[in-house]
Amino acid sequence: MAATKRLAHVVLQTTDLTRLKDWYLQVLDARVVYENGGSAFLTFDDEHHRLAILQIPGLTERTPITVGMAHSAYTFDTLADLMGKYRDLRDVGITPRVPVQHGVTTSLYYRDPDGNMVELQIDNFDTPEEATAYMEGQEYNLDFIGPSFDPDQMDEALAEGTPPEHLITRDWAKTTPQLNVVELILT
Repeated sequence: MAATKRLAHVVLQTTDLTRLKDWYLQVLDARVVYENGGSAFLTFDDEHHRLAILQIPGLTERTPITVGMAHSAYTFDTLADLMGKYRDLRDVGITPRVPVQHGVTTSLYYRDPDGNMVELQIDNFDTPEEATAYMEGQEYNLDFIGPSFDPDQMDEALAEGTPPEHLITRDWAKTTPQLNVVELILT
């Protein structure tokens, strides 16, 4: 029998605690629940901490092609919420590295100050069963990554009243300028 479980937190190590902590506070609308000279514990929901950052002197810089975790992901409730966060971050100079319409999610990938990839996303299906069925389908199997999209065009279309269910499709994403998703993730 498998026990019930859920992801509790992620821990990052850095040589610049303040810089990384401030970035995550801004991006995740988080708050500090504990901090000392060498660590900070952050949360943005009912968990006592979702992200911990440890300052460790002497670490070497991470590169996009270093073995390790590819990214962490954070889900927003609605496309309007995701686009609102996109605008807030853009206005303070934090822009996505690559926006991707996976089909199962609509995602904006950012790089934190240490080079870690962070995905802000919405789920495009109402239930896990619907998402799994999509992932088992032909479109996803032909290209599980999906096309990029222009987040400014998405934000503008949403503001003009285009229904979210139209904007969260791969067909809509393909009408915007395309980027090389894999190249941008690995650089």
